Amino acid sequence: MSNETGTASTAASESSVSSATTIPATSTTSAATSAASAPQQNAVDYTLGTPLGKRPTTVLLLGSGELGKEISIELMRLGAHVCAADSYAGAPAMQVAHECRVFDMTDPAQLDATIAEVKPDIIIPEVEAIATQELEKAANRGVQVVPSCQVAAICMNRESLRVLAHETLGLPTTPYRFADSLDELKAGAQEVGYPCVVKPIMSSSGHGQSVVRTPDAIEAAWHEAQVGRRAAAGHTDQVSRVIVEALAPLDYELTVLTVSSSAGIVTCQPVGHVQVNGDYRESWQPARVPDDVLAKAQQIARTMVGGLADIAHQHGEKGWGVFGVEIFVLTDGRVLFNEVSPRPHDTGMVTMISQRLSEFALHARAVLGVPVSEREVELLRGNGVCASRAIVVEGTGEVEFSNLPQALAIPQTDVRIFGKPGVNGHRRMGVVLAAGTDEFDARDLTQQVLDTLHITID
Repeated sequence: MSNETGTASTAASESSVSSATTIPATSTTSAATSAASAPQQNAVDYTLGTPLGKRPTTVLLLGSGELGKEISIELMRLGAHVCAADSYAGAPAMQVAHECRVFDMTDPAQLDATIAEVKPDIIIPEVEAIATQELEKAANRGVQVVPSCQVAAICMNRESLRVLAHETLGLPTTPYRFADSLDELKAGAQEVGYPCVVKPIMSSSGHGQSVVRTPDAIEAAWHEAQVGRRAAAGHTDQVSRVIVEALAPLDYELTVLTVSSSAGIVTCQPVGHVQVNGDYRESWQPARVPDDVLAKAQQIARTMVGGLADIAHQHGEKGWGVFGVEIFVLTDGRVLFNEVSPRPHDTGMVTMISQRLSEFALHARAVLGVPVSEREVELLRGNGVCASRAIVVEGTGEVEFSNLPQALAIPQTDVRIFGKPGVNGHRRMGVVLAAGTDEFDARDLTQQVLDTLHITID
């Protein structure tokens, strides 16, 4: 993992290339303080337990990958009716849900038609590429959008998110600028300095981003942002606005899973993780960090989620669910906000072995109006550390697993195989879980399981 990084976030400004000043990690503002203590919301009382009956509580899941699969299972355990939707057939959540739909979720007409047909009580977006204007229409008709239609739109747009985080809530970030053209990008990069990171405003998981170390590489970074961004599918004729930010000296990264529920906001123990090209590969919980780093990271998470929940409340929506708040800890000890995902986080898959309730169970409870307190986010083990390791497969074809009995004979380990239809290139096809005496022991156990599994492509 690189020892440098840039914070990809977002901001709105009147100029094409906007300016920002990094706030010291110890700074606080009145806005931040008030956001951290978002008010409790009155719980709802959904009718559950009759998913195939006359009046089920119906949840439409927009995005049916491995995270959506676990969310579906947890919702179904609580008696909800789940309809899983995605752009391809046979997605993991579709294999367990009561019903499914396959359509282009970025197409407003198709999404509107699906909502009209399914008639959901709750809509849970699980991916970024969604026609968010249709979510707002659904919310206006009384459908509960998770966490809210405004929050979903903010979090999928790095510019809106960075403005809220840094300029409104006063959270510390690296210096950044925004650009609509190659010339503006060159000017912005010059202002924040080299090396820097260039990312499209609308994308995720490292798609379309580049590390730029010298000015002669900036044109290639602009091109990658335009053609490599995840949201570009079907919209290749549109120019993507980009963010360029300083590449800060990174010591390590954290995810603070944060739950907004009818009881208020609580944070889980921090998750340490390794990413490759912006995509999750390993995670462990709890990440053993100094007390001051832990306090700052959790305060940033509460402030960020509190600010988002306030926006939801101002529009008459709930703002409930799990948020994955990404934190950078720099070599000089500063703790910075990076990004936030308004849904369970891939690094949080470790909670399937580390916590009493996984991030997916917490999400399902919060969404259904169940209050989530500090008790619900407790770790299963008082000592030790748990880890997860993504099973990434490269090639083309159907992926088959064998030698599972031998792999799971390794004590304190588990495996989740996602059941995706196949791979074309490289794809995350499963995850290994383990409980160890410390981070290194737990991570080593996950590697042992991965090495023991036999994985073939047909």
